[in-house]
Amino acid sequence: MRSTKPPQSIWRMIAIFGLLAMVALTASRIGLGLWQSDRVAAAEGWTHMLLQGARVDIATLCWLWGIAALGTVIFAGNHAIGRVWLVLLRGWLVLGLWLMLFLELSTPSFIEEYGIRPNRLYVEYLIYPKEVLSMLWSGRPMELVFGLLASTGILWGGWRLSGRLSTHLVYPRWYWRPVFALLVIIVTLMGARSTLGHRPLNPAMVAFCDDPLVNSLTVNSAYSLVFAMTQMGQEENAAKMYGQLTDEEIIAAIREDSGRSAERFVSDLLPSLSDNPASYQGKPRNLVIILQESLGARFVGSLGGLPLTPNLDALSQEGWYFDNLFATGTRSVRGIEAVTTGFTPTPARAVVKLGKSQQGFFTIADFLRRQGYDTSFIYGGESHFDNMRSFFLGNGFGRIVDQDDYQNPAFVGSWGVSDEDLMRRADSEFKRLHQQGTPFFSLVFSSSNHDPFEFPDDRIELYEQPKQTRNNAAKYADFAIGEFFKLAKNADYWQDTVFLVVADHDSRVGGANLVPVNRFRIPGLIIADGVAPKRDQRVVSQIDLAPTLLSLIGVSGRYPMLGKDLTRTPDNWPGRALMQYDKNFAYMRGQDLVILQPERDPEGFTYQPEDGSLLPSPQPKSMQKTALAWALWGSLAYQKGLFRQE
Repeated sequence: MRSTKPPQSIWRMIAIFGLLAMVALTASRIGLGLWQSDRVAAAEGWTHMLLQGARVDIATLCWLWGIAALGTVIFAGNHAIGRVWLVLLRGWLVLGLWLMLFLELSTPSFIEEYGIRPNRLYVEYLIYPKEVLSMLWSGRPMELVFGLLASTGILWGGWRLSGRLSTHLVYPRWYWRPVFALLVIIVTLMGARSTLGHRPLNPAMVAFCDDPLVNSLTVNSAYSLVFAMTQMGQEENAAKMYGQLTDEEIIAAIREDSGRSAERFVSDLLPSLSDNPASYQGKPRNLVIILQESLGARFVGSLGGLPLTPNLDALSQEGWYFDNLFATGTRSVRGIEAVTTGFTPTPARAVVKLGKSQQGFFTIADFLRRQGYDTSFIYGGESHFDNMRSFFLGNGFGRIVDQDDYQNPAFVGSWGVSDEDLMRRADSEFKRLHQQGTPFFSLVFSSSNHDPFEFPDDRIELYEQPKQTRNNAAKYADFAIGEFFKLAKNADYWQDTVFLVVADHDSRVGGANLVPVNRFRIPGLIIADGVAPKRDQRVVSQIDLAPTLLSLIGVSGRYPMLGKDLTRTPDNWPGRALMQYDKNFAYMRGQDLVILQPERDPEGFTYQPEDGSLLPSPQPKSMQKTALAWALWGSLAYQKGLFRQE
């Protein structure tokens, strides 16, 4: 019996999938907007967000399915090639729909963590499926299960729908196909570009306010992610994003702003290389940097945050404590970059992960190793994560201790052994080296204060219920710090060692400002026998810590770092900080601020530390030029191999 179902055009299938995608993306945008309604309303953004969002969604569909439509014009038909193409077309439409919807479903979790729609960080984490899946299963099992169920439903439902829409098809006659092909090409290119201007549609073109999250809600997550991936190559050259200066202008500006006199710069080939005399003139001392995962100032009682750090608060009265220390970024590798290399932040990935910096790149480990120091990285997890192992071994770290090197640890979680296991192992390493008479430098990196926030029972009085929360994990991390310093103060190496306790970054950095400056504020404490206790009110950047530490341990020499030696910087210096927040770069001098954005003019602000707000305040051209020079220096130094020792 012949079917009575009327014939249907193959274009109907593409149109229905496109309509489904538009409805789903719009519904997601509305849902996310309602979730963040206070910020959307503050930006008066509903109309712009929905209208421009539809524009971005159309462009996304043109990019994603335009080639499929052109292939349909060329290959579709009642023949063998046409039947193969039909299967490919169904798969293309279903997978494209799944990708867009899956990314939208995962967007709320990403916004909670990073304050913006999925960007390149989303892709970078996919390199480490074991760690990520373990973290999700331990900390977000319902979200993981929901994602799997939703993906199954979308793929199954999409395939069934495409099957129903691919029966009783009629195809355009051959003489119409060139016309349709031309129309498809024109519609695809016009829709994808979405403008007749010189540059095609991009996120900057639809940005309309100072709130990065609200701007990101205008685009969809698939567009945001793919655009970020396509920009990763350009990010290595910040000039393509922020504007141009000559190499000579960049070098002159950063040299002047570093505070070093012209005669201290000793090389034209390595323009940031300078002579740096140490302020401490005794026997060179050991150096230990304890890098704390995700410990922003808002978790530190002595910095006005929650009462989660009684040990650090007590220690702050015994050492050099920074009230206004600012991280350079929002990722651990950015903190590692700043603290161990003194390198300035860029819109590219941190140098820990970039190819040209895997060997011959300056680190204080390599600098001290040449002075006869034992150099080590001590970690509780797997050191291959974020490419740390490769970067460290290629740049002066002689030994690495990671998860496989612990015997009978007290606790093992998703990110490795607990912080107290880490600290006990560090203490034993330092005792051994001191007994051998070997000077040492060590980077000790914690991990317990990381989602899913796993730590041993019965160590702390919980701040809140349930146990596995960020606040409780921060309190446990502080407990481990306290336990370490109890051991260190009773050890022989104490009197010969300078210690820095510092965060890599704050957790879940986000906010309604172009750069949420208050969320870059972190604790920093230098403590050592002979270092006088004081509270430092100056604005300080993570890049200032390494030069200061080398000065305090009594090691002079030539290095390319441009951060300040704070032991030789006047107390009335207002300070300077550099901050990279996704694509935006901030240069802060005192409380004055210049923010650079891709393809936009610099904007000036005044930072209000009381509430973290930024008040619009035009800044002089000279400060804008200095900000641009700092933003461009990192890319220039990386690309031309300038950040190294002689």
